Amino acid sequence: MTTNMFCFQCEQTARGAGCTGRAGVCGKPDHTALEQDRLTGAMIDLARAIGKDAPTDEETALFTRGLFITLTNVNFDDAAIQKCYELVQAAIQARGGTQSDAFEMARLWTADEDIRSLKSLILFGLRGIAAYAYHTEALGHLSAEAKAFFPKALGAVGNSAATADDLLPLVMETGHVNLAVMELLDRLHNETYGAPEPATVPLTIEKGPFIVISGHDLHDLKLLLEQTKGKGINVYTHGEMLPAHGYPKLREYPHLKGNFGTAWQNQQKEFADIPAPILFTTNCLMPVKDSYADRVFTTAVVGFPGLVHIGEDKDFTPLIEKALELGGYPGDRVMTGINGGTTVTTGFAHKTVLSVADKVIDAVKSGDIRHFFLVGGCDGAKPGRNYYTDFVKQSPDNTVILTLACGKYRFNDLDIGTIGGLPRIMDMGQCNDAYSAIKVALALAEAFECGVNDLPLTLVLSWYEQKAVAILLTLLALGIKNILIGPSLPAFVSPNILDFLVKNYNLTPITTPDADLARILA
Repeated sequence: MTTNMFCFQCEQTARGAGCTGRAGVCGKPDHTALEQDRLTGAMIDLARAIGKDAPTDEETALFTRGLFITLTNVNFDDAAIQKCYELVQAAIQARGGTQSDAFEMARLWTADEDIRSLKSLILFGLRGIAAYAYHTEALGHLSAEAKAFFPKALGAVGNSAATADDLLPLVMETGHVNLAVMELLDRLHNETYGAPEPATVPLTIEKGPFIVISGHDLHDLKLLLEQTKGKGINVYTHGEMLPAHGYPKLREYPHLKGNFGTAWQNQQKEFADIPAPILFTTNCLMPVKDSYADRVFTTAVVGFPGLVHIGEDKDFTPLIEKALELGGYPGDRVMTGINGGTTVTTGFAHKTVLSVADKVIDAVKSGDIRHFFLVGGCDGAKPGRNYYTDFVKQSPDNTVILTLACGKYRFNDLDIGTIGGLPRIMDMGQCNDAYSAIKVALALAEAFECGVNDLPLTLVLSWYEQKAVAILLTLLALGIKNILIGPSLPAFVSPNILDFLVKNYNLTPITTPDADLARILA
């Protein structure tokens, strides 16, 4: 087994080529990266053991958890990864396989660059799918599409005889499967918490005990709100939990107060002296500093050595006790967004946007709305992401900015006015809610009797981790073209595969806001 780390799955990977030292740029130690590779290899072995048989629900749950646990900024705890590995090994043995079948991930990282590129697109897309599927499973529903696809796709990743002609259709199938999972998740969220509605969310933290909840899992938030009810503890969202404020059944809890902090990558600074506990429910955890390690709790697939982990019983008593012990701020604490704003808005999901579709269509036909931009995706710490702030600031007054995922923190506290009574910036939700944007685009195309690529719509995306990869593959699988992507291109996309994407989909790197806006609006 190799003893050398290699990881190039996220946007900030070292030198734009791959992390190979003692730790990844994300803070993941080399030994943790190797544990994650070992787990991934075991899942490939399980896929081989399943073969053409249908996986069981238990095996599907293992694939979901194992793929999610290897996604960037989810789990830094070798023991937790090892436990998942042992469960996968037990499943392999139950299928009649042995450990001698172990797939060595180094074989993938050193393969022909085009084969490596296509297999990486599939594998990293799978990790994104697993993140979305994890949430559907938490709400009691298993995606039939994901269940069938996990072993099929992992088997292809481990197949040394697979050619580019074999793999390219699987890359597109990855996008279609992700769409099905996101559609299921959207339906479950709407059925469980009500359809999102526009909400203005304060950034001020009120005096007294409070808890900050981060990640993406609305189910965990609901459980936390129930357990803190009547205890004098306020709850604040952080990062991708912000869109929770748009859901009517979550807003029914008066102690769901507002949003704490700015972008996820600022957490090491913003949590340094926080007098409250923080719960991480999914990804977006950075290596925890000693200055606040006693206040960070994890649950589900998230893990970090030395932190208190809330198990499957979801008993949040330790957080509640810590919140009461710390007491919160002695007075209201005014916080702002990156641009100085004191509130942000959310809740502009597909039901809200499509409820005023007639006004939107009339505004386009009259010229009041010249163009739509979907500016969103994953945020990150790497320089160059101020592009997205500047792009929104420089966008003409007769354009609309749709946004989703954590990339919106670059500009979501800006006030850039309204068009026809609608704010020019409309937050459609988490990265988990990308289906909302797709549904709106398809509905507008139908209304205008044209294809999506003929709409006055441009996607300007930022990417960081593998959920963004899955969403990009979904957009490509739907035939959506002319996407701008940045701040840099994936290291795992080879020149030949990039050339294919450019020629067939006009996938284009961002340049400067001035140049890109001028070209789009010419």
